[in-house]
Amino acid sequence: MIRIRDVVHSALATGYLTLEAENQLRQLLTRHYDLEDFNAFMSLQEAAMTGKVRQESREQCQVPSR
Repeated sequence: MIRIRDVVHSALATGYLTLEAENQLRQLLTRHYDLEDFNAFMSLQEAAMTGKVRQESREQCQVPSR
């Protein structure tokens, strides 16, 4: 079974969080997870906030400049 830390590791390695990975995280976060998974998720949150990881979902909802 895939773990939160596995999804996070992939996103951090590529610098990109796909919609599929984001949906996986949503599902995984509804189940029991350990401290290592929680810390991994928090590091992904920080990476997204600082621009180290781009999110496909955010790119799709951006309005093009005129």
